[in-house]
Amino acid sequence: MTEEPEHSPDFRRRTGMDRREFMARSGAAVFSFSIMRPELVRGSQANSKIALGMIGCGGRGTWIADLFQKHGGYEIVGAMDYFPDRVNAFATKYSVPAERCYSGLLGYRRMLEGKLDAVAIESPPYFHPEQAAAAVEAGAHVYLAKPVAVDVPGCRRIEESSSKASAKNRCFLVDFQSRTDPFYQEAIKRVHNGDIGAILCGEAAYWAGSPFTRQVEQLRANPADPELRLRAWGVDRALSGDIITEQNIHAIDVATWIMDNHPIRAWGKGGLKSRSEGSCWDHFSVIFTFPEEVIVTFASKQFGKGYDDIVCRMYGAKGSIDTHYAGSVSIQGEVPYEGGKSEQLYRDGAASNIATFYDDITQSRFSNPTTAPSVRSNLTTILGRMAAYKRAEVTWESMMKSTEKLDPKLRGLKE
Repeated sequence: MTEEPEHSPDFRRRTGMDRREFMARSGAAVFSFSIMRPELVRGSQANSKIALGMIGCGGRGTWIADLFQKHGGYEIVGAMDYFPDRVNAFATKYSVPAERCYSGLLGYRRMLEGKLDAVAIESPPYFHPEQAAAAVEAGAHVYLAKPVAVDVPGCRRIEESSSKASAKNRCFLVDFQSRTDPFYQEAIKRVHNGDIGAILCGEAAYWAGSPFTRQVEQLRANPADPELRLRAWGVDRALSGDIITEQNIHAIDVATWIMDNHPIRAWGKGGLKSRSEGSCWDHFSVIFTFPEEVIVTFASKQFGKGYDDIVCRMYGAKGSIDTHYAGSVSIQGEVPYEGGKSEQLYRDGAASNIATFYDDITQSRFSNPTTAPSVRSNLTTILGRMAAYKRAEVTWESMMKSTEKLDPKLRGLKE
């Protein structure tokens, strides 16, 4: 729906390329396919293309549409974004017919009334639960960006939608890049097999400059304008879930993956010091307590320049695991694992998920295994956020009872 902010300059230096370079260098064989008819989606149909609708035609939506196109198994047949200028630019680039282009808050509903097999949801996280639910009800397969939701009711709705998708023989995939990486997979499998012994403590962090500079500049003209707030969704607490949910989830997801569990309580603090625009904080510090009283500290900052890393380390009785997004992954200790580095994880992880989504659809695999761990990490970020906002301890049990729905107060926007 709106534009995904670009990574900070520090992140681009560390990964070695920006998004345009990702697209230019993410070559893949393009095959000759025919459009997959809806009645054939359940089967394994050779030489068939999946008719895909894009919900969210900003920076991230356009970037990932290139990867869908380069896979070769998709035909982009619909486009939706609140802003007509973004829909029009997207439609021109991907040759989407004018009659299959939709704008406004409810444009996704009109798009779902047409014939398509699947949707990719790349809108601000606040909209994900409603849009995913509508897609499942319409009989579409769902490819969903992280985070899946901004509050506990939203996470529960995502769980429900994924279960309904499985019951209807539909795929529901959440796009986390780290979980596709062979070095992460092997290292964490070894941890789960006991190679570092019992985990005694750990740490995770997300250190970066602000990825929202352009959005802040847009918002500065009139902070009360709902359309400007929607364009600047990355600095809006209700639309994004705050940086701990929208951005920092990458580090927290790895922590919950390694721990293979959710925390039982958290305590935290944080704040906003680097700018006056927007409602999102620019730094968090949280202490998560996992079962067996394992303490995992978490910290993040998204302002300024300098050191840049997305890291998770866990320390066990026999060794430690050390992971870095788009950096090295290894185990040191009694049973070491040299691991390796996937420098293009941002691109390659998404491409891998796009390929898996295609294979799941065409090979009738509807167990949808990405939902549960994605919801778990999403809820963990919400637990940390609640604790930091309250500057007090919050338990997992009390958080899960929350019925609070974040409200961006976007009154006056066109439907």
